[in-house]
Amino acid sequence: MIKYKSTRGSSAEKTAAQAVIQGLAEDRGLYVPDSIPALPFQPSEMIGRPYKDIARAVISAFFTDYTGEEMQACVDGAYDEKFEAEDIVPVTSAGGAYFLELYHGKTAAFKDMALSILPYLLTTAMKKEKEDKKIAILTATSGDTGKAALEGFADVEGTEIIVFFPSDGVSEVQKRQMTTQEGKNTHVFAIHGNFDDAQTGVKKIFNDDEFSAMLKENGIKLSSANSINIGRLVPQVAYYVYAYIRLLEQGAVKEGEKINIVVPTGNFGNILAAYYAKNMGIPVNRFICASNKNKVLTDFINTGVYDTNREFYCTNSPSMDILISSNLERLLYHLSGGDGAAISKLMEDLENEKRYQVSGAVKEKMSDFFGGFADEEETKKAIAEMYEKYGYLIDTHTAVAYKVYEDYRNATGDETPTVIASTASAYKFAVSVAEALNMPKEPDGFAYVRALCEKTKVKIPSGLKDLDKKEIRHDSVIDRTALAKAVKDSLGL
Repeated sequence: MIKYKSTRGSSAEKTAAQAVIQGLAEDRGLYVPDSIPALPFQPSEMIGRPYKDIARAVISAFFTDYTGEEMQACVDGAYDEKFEAEDIVPVTSAGGAYFLELYHGKTAAFKDMALSILPYLLTTAMKKEKEDKKIAILTATSGDTGKAALEGFADVEGTEIIVFFPSDGVSEVQKRQMTTQEGKNTHVFAIHGNFDDAQTGVKKIFNDDEFSAMLKENGIKLSSANSINIGRLVPQVAYYVYAYIRLLEQGAVKEGEKINIVVPTGNFGNILAAYYAKNMGIPVNRFICASNKNKVLTDFINTGVYDTNREFYCTNSPSMDILISSNLERLLYHLSGGDGAAISKLMEDLENEKRYQVSGAVKEKMSDFFGGFADEEETKKAIAEMYEKYGYLIDTHTAVAYKVYEDYRNATGDETPTVIASTASAYKFAVSVAEALNMPKEPDGFAYVRALCEKTKVKIPSGLKDLDKKEIRHDSVIDRTALAKAVKDSLGL
């Protein structure tokens, strides 16, 4: 049975169910599997099989304490008609790459792929562990996780979901998605600050023993829907496995041939899932990590120094406006050979000095990672190029990935078949996409959505259609120091 341990080494091992419930380890580390399982099938054996079958097999390989029946129920509940694409995740060829379209769920972003199943994994875990406490799910979001978590946990019995987002750091559509969320157990707060402020505030609450004791007295336990929760990360591994199978099916690769994977990322979780897929047995040549102007990850991959002592930029790819990439901690743990003490020291340095430097040995093991970035103008140019040359509409984050992939290909001459994680519908960032296509100005973000649809004839996701007509239910804006009070108020304490 695969057990889960903390990246910082001092916490007791957990089953998958226990790790999903807990979210963050007692020593402030993140849960990682004690071994990464091998693929339970040959990729060619799964050609023609639906997404559900592949997801069930991949997630079950990690979460070995869930029975076959339990996992089947989780997968059936998650990957159903709420996805607008029949095959859940289409793989589309354009511009010399294969776009893994991860945005056909209810919230039109890749987070749906994991957050549609997380509530099922969590509620199943609670039954397995005979957990009778109410679970309060705290989530910081740069725009997409928040809505996907709210959608997943709305009115789920035994849970409260509390989401914090930067008031000026999300698109108009993202903000409206969260502030109109229905559900008796949903609580949404904008904060005066950026995503890192929201993330730091949530982590402080998790690490506050006094706060946890107070919650315990009131029969409440904290958990998370961010990718710090292993129950959020593991389902993301499945779609990279699925992508490889689809490329086999399309004849783009032969079994055993390598692919490149390009991921636009701020928090590193989505590219870490690709790394897990490789370690399961998917043949990957290079991981191409694409940053926007907040290029702390690009600089780290190139230098081995992670330094947040820099200006923070609000860009046209806001879901990547992040300087503290939590999931990088998991990768460093694996690359250090499971040295929890070393990881603990790096995270101390990050907290105290706002920077750290990895050892030469760890840096050497990152040779299959390539880091690049795109600024806002380059992002716009990539959107225009994809649409004008290939008739393919992409959002700003996918555009960052495409630009960095072009840079990589030009720098290396590497023509390995390449999968680009396409992480959101263009309509979530309609203003920026319309600007990139030199469209006329519109009065607001929703007018841009309609104008973009008129121009491109690309269908508006049903979750975004008429969003501006929905009632705003959450209008609180709080100081970045007031998150704990907001949690107390939400829970009636």
